[in-house]
Amino acid sequence: MNKDRPKYRQIIEAAVEVIAENGYHASQVSKIAKKANVADGTIYLYFKNKEDILISVFKEKMGHFIDKTVKAISEKETAKEKLLTFIQMHYKQLSESPYLAIVTQLELRQSKPELRAEINKVLKSYLNVIDSIIKQGLEENDIQTDINPQLIRQMIFGTLDETVTTWVMKSQRYPLIDQAEEVHQLLTKGFFK
Repeated sequence: MNKDRPKYRQIIEAAVEVIAENGYHASQVSKIAKKANVADGTIYLYFKNKEDILISVFKEKMGHFIDKTVKAISEKETAKEKLLTFIQMHYKQLSESPYLAIVTQLELRQSKPELRAEINKVLKSYLNVIDSIIKQGLEENDIQTDINPQLIRQMIFGTLDETVTTWVMKSQRYPLIDQAEEVHQLLTKGFFK
């Protein structure tokens, strides 16, 4: 089935909202269909099951997120500038999509190993963007070489992940983007020269 068709998009957008509002386990396919304004059976023309919908939501949204982020950081020169832009884009895009923030921070934490494996495949391309910034920083001798690059990646990812989760848990009561500069400063003081 062609994924560029409007109904596919409608279902993806509806799924983000329904899953954010009800939680993954309480989000029946029928609720998603109703929100998307399509018949229940139409969902199965595009997706195998509810798990496939969740994974597809993540793939679609993360793909779009990565494309915009890569474009924005490519306009910067140094690894330090790229990292700041990366942080800003991460916060900006999730701030603009509060339902997506809820889904990524809470509902994607699934315990089913098969589902986790699929989510991790998608996450890999996001982590590759962080790795490219670290690699540039190492090549330009801006990042300390005595710190394991995987640990640096974990610190960047973990910090962003935790700050967004806290923002979601506090009902998004403050502008997430306001933390970008401070988070950048905290991270760069840790491993940049």
